[in-house]
Amino acid sequence: MRYAKDLVLRVETDVLVVGGGPAGCAAAVAAARSGAGVYLVEASACFGGLGTAGLVPAFMQFGDGANFCAGALGREFLERMLRYDGGVADHTGGYSIRAESLKRAYDDMIGESGSGFAFHTSLIDAVAEGGEIRYCVLSGKSGVYAARAKVYVDATGDGDLAFWSGAPCEKGDADGNMMAGTLCSLWEGIDWARAGGRQDGERLEDAIRDGVFERPDRHLPGMWRITDRVGGGNIGHAYGVDGTDERSLTEALVYGRRLIDRYERYYKEYLTGFENMELVATGSLMGIRETRRVMGEYVLTLRDFIDRASFGDEIGRYCYPVDIHASDDSVEGYEKFHREHDGYRYGRGESYGIPYRILVPRGVRNLLVAGRCVSTDRAMQSSIRVMPGCYLTGQAAGVAAAQCALGGIEPSRADVRSIQRTLKSMGLYLPNYTESP
Repeated sequence: MRYAKDLVLRVETDVLVVGGGPAGCAAAVAAARSGAGVYLVEASACFGGLGTAGLVPAFMQFGDGANFCAGALGREFLERMLRYDGGVADHTGGYSIRAESLKRAYDDMIGESGSGFAFHTSLIDAVAEGGEIRYCVLSGKSGVYAARAKVYVDATGDGDLAFWSGAPCEKGDADGNMMAGTLCSLWEGIDWARAGGRQDGERLEDAIRDGVFERPDRHLPGMWRITDRVGGGNIGHAYGVDGTDERSLTEALVYGRRLIDRYERYYKEYLTGFENMELVATGSLMGIRETRRVMGEYVLTLRDFIDRASFGDEIGRYCYPVDIHASDDSVEGYEKFHREHDGYRYGRGESYGIPYRILVPRGVRNLLVAGRCVSTDRAMQSSIRVMPGCYLTGQAAGVAAAQCALGGIEPSRADVRSIQRTLKSMGLYLPNYTESP
């Protein structure tokens, strides 16, 4: 079939950010604060992606134990959330997430930045010619319309804008297998005093032998303490899910909601302190860990992780370990995950550099990428994909997009030292940046 219609150009701006997860929020605030006109579109009903709509219960570490690596806007988003929670940001580790507080932090900071934005607005196509995006096609409740910008930021997580614009992408391992997804959940009635100090997976083998689970999933990230009686569950895996295919996502969501019953039985019958817990909610988004990686001017690799690499164009440093969740439920897959996760991790004060070039996709001149889909190999994607890593790439993409849009230059020709200088002035940890060239 062929379908055609005229589109109204409803949005025309300096920078269009597609996707309002942590990377997109950081990009929009950074670009707006840098003086650019910004419009941010988000497909769901709130900003934050998996940390809010997806009910992921916790941030991974912001720092390396000695330095607050994911600083600048990462620190601001965190401190704003904790202010609403009544907490205090005073160390560099991980933090539990109260989703409603984090939603408010994003709403307020994006509103204060002056960025325009819309929820319930999906990217459905991109029209590119000669290696340049001419406009995006967006769909909202009011219909389908066009949005045009001088520079675009793909913060979709799945690299949708980059892929539809012709940028080269990789997905999964050499055979196309991707990390399993998880439908996260929220529970109340947990007695944390009695549950504390135990590993959530300590009775998994017993439960598997007893037939509690449909599949013998031996990897249980576990339940995070949110409040005195509430926990957030990063529990269970949906294998074979492809986050770029709505049919696969649909199947995984239905399976994930069914799987919750099995884990409720496990926690109540096999573990102490969870006997009276009750389900409050499951996420409205499937927890997807891996889809496309957009190939850029540089590909960050496992070798860079091992070498604690530094780069002249680095726009941040990060430290989360290699964390490739198995793509199947085999014992071999689980053991491989543990070898990699335990083998590729840093000591106190260690980190790797994030070069600006991984934000610049090949083949599309007026586009930057940020978040889970930046240019890496599979191992490095499993480190940089978490929320603090997304803040780092997002804010750098936003600063660069504003500079390029206002200066009339392509992202590949951006003044990296100017970007670094701006990020440093925002409070980012950039130990290798100096004023002198």
